[in-house]
Amino acid sequence: MNIIRHIMPPNSWLFPVILIISILTGLFIFLFYISKASSYLSDDPKTCVNCHIMAPQYATWQHSSHRERANCNDCHVPHDNVFNKYLFKAKDGMRHATLFTLKMERQVIHIENAGAEVVQQNCIRCHSHLITDYKLNTINTETHHARTDRKCWECHREVPHGRVNSLSSTPNAKIPLPESPVPEWLKEISNKD
Repeated sequence: MNIIRHIMPPNSWLFPVILIISILTGLFIFLFYISKASSYLSDDPKTCVNCHIMAPQYATWQHSSHRERANCNDCHVPHDNVFNKYLFKAKDGMRHATLFTLKMERQVIHIENAGAEVVQQNCIRCHSHLITDYKLNTINTETHHARTDRKCWECHREVPHGRVNSLSSTPNAKIPLPESPVPEWLKEISNKD
């Protein structure tokens, strides 16, 4: 036992461990800041254009009737409970961040299966009165099943994003530009050169 203490004095591991933890913590805080990760906790639609690839979706939503009643999260995240909402946002956000960081994002956006299910449930949540309206069902008893067996956008293709599917589909879209993550002091230094 004394030999081990002699070879490795107590607390010799403490400084390297604290240094590594400090570096990792600093890196995490820097990445959190530079990626504007805190903005993803909000329901602000401008958050969606932190990534340029979402500009057409933001622009078409901005000109749709949904703009007055719903934001991105109203349609694209689950609303059954708060835990599920933020878990879904975290998983989806990590997938988007990974694809964007590795330059693997698609130029033509297609919703994933999990996202499509969430959007469908939210369509039903907000428009359930249209699906269950007995006046509409008296004309044809099969209309109710037709309205619940398919995705809503199979008929309502233009809601709310129109036929947008790529950056080139809305080339002159006016969107709020994200703030630069570069600190002012660094901008001043770079402008002096």
